[in-house]
Amino acid sequence: MTEPHHHTLEAPGAVLHYDVRDGSGPALLLIGSPMAAAGFTTLAGHFTDRRVVTYDPRGSERSVRTDGGAQNTVEEHVDDLRRVIEAVGGGPVDVFASSGGAVNALALVARHPDLVGTLVAHEPPASAELPDAAVILKVCEDTRDTYLAHGFGPAMAKFIALVSHQGPFDEAYLERPAPDPAAFGLPTEDDGDRSDPLLGLNMVTCNAYRHDFAALCAASTRIVLGVGADSGEILPARAAEVVAGELGTATVAFPGDHGGFLGGEYGQTGKPDEFAAKLREVLEA
Repeated sequence: MTEPHHHTLEAPGAVLHYDVRDGSGPALLLIGSPMAAAGFTTLAGHFTDRRVVTYDPRGSERSVRTDGGAQNTVEEHVDDLRRVIEAVGGGPVDVFASSGGAVNALALVARHPDLVGTLVAHEPPASAELPDAAVILKVCEDTRDTYLAHGFGPAMAKFIALVSHQGPFDEAYLERPAPDPAAFGLPTEDDGDRSDPLLGLNMVTCNAYRHDFAALCAASTRIVLGVGADSGEILPARAAEVVAGELGTATVAFPGDHGGFLGGEYGQTGKPDEFAAKLREVLEA
């Protein structure tokens, strides 16, 4: 596999790090949030015929915030993505976006449709669009507040419970006892660090973002909403169905679950070969 060429890019409040793998075919941008470029190594290896671009979102891994900001906004991520696409030659590029990256990519298309030819948005946690949004957003705020007050372990335990939950959330969910971090192998002591990009920077803003469906429907970009075949009714899979419905399309099932494309990155392994084959099929349709 072609070794990536590393680049940096100045943006307001952050220094962005991105990587480009050489290929003769059209550019393919692989993004997550807060998942960084390292999460797409396996998937990138299935597209050696294309010019593959990956990056670390602001606040994640190499792309440190330089302004001390306590939260990332979707609008900031959109501007960062615009800058990266323009830096690698401009659009239109094809985009595979996972999770929070899919929220940001949808917002990018609403504002800059000329930059994206095809967007495959895999399980965006577009929580604000769901019927049970009020409860979900309370859970997200509580998870962020728990992180700020008590640290990584207690907050991550709440996040795992949130993303593992099947089906709608009701008010009774808010009354559940806090999960034990030790039950998930998480630390119970607070190490004082508050730099986690998921629990601190993106937890609330990503889930609370409201999408501009009128702009998305009017965009020249071809938009495909993906769901994991094994995801069931977890929050981001449910949200993908709602977003697809707003756009007048149907979701496409991808092998595996929310992280079906992972091949051992961050200790997670999905069905990367089958996932990549499906992604290629969708991109070339």
